[in-house]
Amino acid sequence: MNRFFLYIALTFCLVPLAGMGQDTVKRHVLQEMQVSTQAPPSETYTSTPTQVVTVEKMEQTGAVQLSDAVKQMNGVTIKDYGGVGGIKTMSARGLGSQFSSLIIDGVTVNDCQNGQIDLGRYLLGNSAYVSFSNAQHDAPLQSARAFAAGNVVMMETQTPSFKEGRPFNLKVGMEGGSFHLYSPTLSWEQRITKRLSYSLWGNYITSRGNYPFTLYYTTSQQDSSSRERRENSSMWMATADANIFFNISSRHELTAKVHYMQSRHELPGPVILYYKKNSEHSEDRLFFAQARYRYTGAKVKAQAIVKYQLTDDLYEDTAAASRTLNTYRQQEAYASGTAVYSPVEGLKLSVAEDAAYNTLVSNLAKNNHVMRLSSLTVVAATYDNSWLSVSANGLATIAEEMAVSSQQSSVSGQRFRQSYRRISPYVGLNVKPFRKVGLRLRYFFKENYRIPNFNEMYYYSITRELKPEKAMQHNVGVTYILRLPESDRQKNVDIRLQIATDAYYNRVSDKLIAIPVQNMFLWSMINLGRVDIWGVDHRLDFSIRIKRITITIGRSYAYQHATDRTDPTSKTYGHQIPYTPRHSGGASLYVETPWVDFGYTAMAVGSRYYRQQNTDDTRLKPYCDQGLTLAHTFEFKNGSKLKLKGQVLNLFDVQYEIVRSYPMMGRNYRLGAVWEL
Repeated sequence: MNRFFLYIALTFCLVPLAGMGQDTVKRHVLQEMQVSTQAPPSETYTSTPTQVVTVEKMEQTGAVQLSDAVKQMNGVTIKDYGGVGGIKTMSARGLGSQFSSLIIDGVTVNDCQNGQIDLGRYLLGNSAYVSFSNAQHDAPLQSARAFAAGNVVMMETQTPSFKEGRPFNLKVGMEGGSFHLYSPTLSWEQRITKRLSYSLWGNYITSRGNYPFTLYYTTSQQDSSSRERRENSSMWMATADANIFFNISSRHELTAKVHYMQSRHELPGPVILYYKKNSEHSEDRLFFAQARYRYTGAKVKAQAIVKYQLTDDLYEDTAAASRTLNTYRQQEAYASGTAVYSPVEGLKLSVAEDAAYNTLVSNLAKNNHVMRLSSLTVVAATYDNSWLSVSANGLATIAEEMAVSSQQSSVSGQRFRQSYRRISPYVGLNVKPFRKVGLRLRYFFKENYRIPNFNEMYYYSITRELKPEKAMQHNVGVTYILRLPESDRQKNVDIRLQIATDAYYNRVSDKLIAIPVQNMFLWSMINLGRVDIWGVDHRLDFSIRIKRITITIGRSYAYQHATDRTDPTSKTYGHQIPYTPRHSGGASLYVETPWVDFGYTAMAVGSRYYRQQNTDDTRLKPYCDQGLTLAHTFEFKNGSKLKLKGQVLNLFDVQYEIVRSYPMMGRNYRLGAVWEL
């Protein structure tokens, strides 16, 4: 514990003006107005706390997977099972990962089997930005699923931009690192006409994952230990992504995406004394095709979305004594429509309707075919002016599902049916009380309704009578921005300070918590009647540019008090829920010069508990993970660029666990080169 607080003190003393800086460091991002059609969401003018990691920030931190970007968000907890290939899921403010939605180019990625998205499946190579919003993204033109989310992660694909006289862009990259990590990347962008272009992007990543760790023979970690290597942890993943961008006219826009991912992961299992061998692996295939049409008129805006998604998952244990093979095929057909009408200036009225049909077929004997038909309807209103923004919406959830069992018994063909109905409200407020001061106040209230996923309901046990989780979110916050006057910024000097502090209270009823039983594939469900979460999120970002040198400093801190409040007579009453730290925070320092770019990051996480009952035996030690990045870009006369980058991750070789018995990687290195034409 003393070591943890020493880390925090040293880190924060080194950067006294700091936060996890979410603003970009490049000079053009320091401008007040953005003319790009891909401007990221505002972090200040919203009623819901929003954080953004831009493509420049991804390059500075060396982020490769989506989880690398999300873990930079304040108040977000990442469950990481170690190494490049380990499963990575997220939760925020004590709400489980099933409350978080991933939206790619305006379309939600869904997983009805386990309700949570593995952030390690998605790479950042062709992304313009990643944003994270508590409660929901604060915009009227979005799908009903986006309104329904408890937290939203948005990825936006980079729209091609072409230099005069050249109708294409080419990017070739190669990254290598410790423990046989290799990752080649190829990107091609082509302009067909002035309004029509496409992009192709592909990546292959592989790692042996055999990093060393210390195996302790006692819980106290004070006695005997030995140095071991992670076994059965190699992986490979191939991703291909194709996009079409068609600006039909100034008011009509059509985009389409086809995405395919295939991977194989060995599952090393938990580290247990005298048991080192493991014979399990998983294989995954993900395909989706989606299209989004948008109309932008003076008073009317509209959006239409269609999508088909296919996911194949395989789990196999090849142990000679008891070979196990489980297969799951998940399909979804999804359509969404949204219309926004502005009868007067500042007022927007909108309606959104989503419909989805999900099926899951497995080779299990019980409940091997599950179907769900769901409908989401949102009616919303927003009013904006120079000092006030007010928004409210109501969400109607309707779902019908059926599970069919083919078990060879007297109940063969038995059908289990379930229905869900709920109306959930939201209201948000953002106020600027002083015209000439960059101070804003915000508040939101939201109720969320999460239907149990198929794993929770039907698999690994008898059919469960589970109630949907219901979460109430309250948030009150303040943001402040200070900038130099425009006259000073024109003198090659710019200073920006941004502060955001939010206090929140969440109450979750009928909360479900998933904890791995044997490995990363098999889970056990724990149902808590009620969980109360109190917390504070704080961020401070400071940047200064003097001519060609830019320095950005960031600091963040999050406090979460998430406790079981189900039964006062229980031994776990008042205890912190599993894998939720009370204290976490981070710091960052980036320096951009014409000669070299330097980056330093630190992420500190306090004690957590991996069981419902908080004892010394169930406590996970705090840790601080730090890293360094050096980069330089060579520019050539023909317009091409060569970017070289080197990284040291986990700089001080700290051994820690995010999930019990799954040691994380110690000090490791990465080298990368990207050539652009």
